[in-house]
Amino acid sequence: MLPSKLILEPLLKTWLLEDIGRGDRTTNAIFTEENSHQKAYWLLKEDGVIAGLPIAKMVFQLLDEKLLFTEQIEEGKYYLAGTKLVTMAGKMDALLTGERVALNLVMHLSGIATMTRKYVEAIAHYPTQLVDTRKTTPGLRILEKYATQIGGAINHRMGLDDAVMIKDNHIEAAGSIARAIALIRGNIPYPLTIEVETNNLEQVQEAIEHQANIIMLDNMTIAQMKQAVTIIRQSNQNIKIEASGNVTLDNIQQIAQTGIDFISTSATITRAPWLDLSMKF
Repeated sequence: MLPSKLILEPLLKTWLLEDIGRGDRTTNAIFTEENSHQKAYWLLKEDGVIAGLPIAKMVFQLLDEKLLFTEQIEEGKYYLAGTKLVTMAGKMDALLTGERVALNLVMHLSGIATMTRKYVEAIAHYPTQLVDTRKTTPGLRILEKYATQIGGAINHRMGLDDAVMIKDNHIEAAGSIARAIALIRGNIPYPLTIEVETNNLEQVQEAIEHQANIIMLDNMTIAQMKQAVTIIRQSNQNIKIEASGNVTLDNIQQIAQTGIDFISTSATITRAPWLDLSMKF
């Protein structure tokens, strides 16, 4: 789901101001109102999944509300190098001043969507779903998580207020999983659920006994995951199971084969290279 315009516009204005500073000296010195109208297009320079074109359109239309930005392809589809993605027509100063911000965003988001699609396709034959994490670039989380959706993943929590996740440091601070769950259960609103991060079978058993809604198997071996899944399924079929930690394209199928419900990884964002695009007149 594309983030709301109310959220996006302030972000885009900030990024445009960062790039423009006190003015685009090069463009403003060359072009006048009389010679400012121009047509342009975007060219894909390597194969990949495209994400962020509606956001790029907003960038340009903040600079020229009459600028025509026509998508030639469908957001979220895989295209080959050489594909013309967008055609544009508008004031030259808007096209050139908005070019870098718009291209940067779409190249970054398309890289994430392309990487995410690889992970999703690797487990397409299993009922397991891929989810992202909070390992995102500060200020870009809402867009990076939009890109993982475009790639076929589902979002984990957007922030600390979305859900309860009891991690290893919470357990250490509280003294035990039991104590952490007891403290939290009386202080969260309905319908928030409680997820517990576990790294051994003893913790898995404790999370089951104290009625965690979701149990994360963190950095476990494949053998440990299989044992944990068996224990959890035999105890409570309603508990969802998530695996996380050191997930790669090489091992993601093995993880999915253990019977878990979700695999969470930061790799789709943190390891994604930008997808190369350019704007041509």
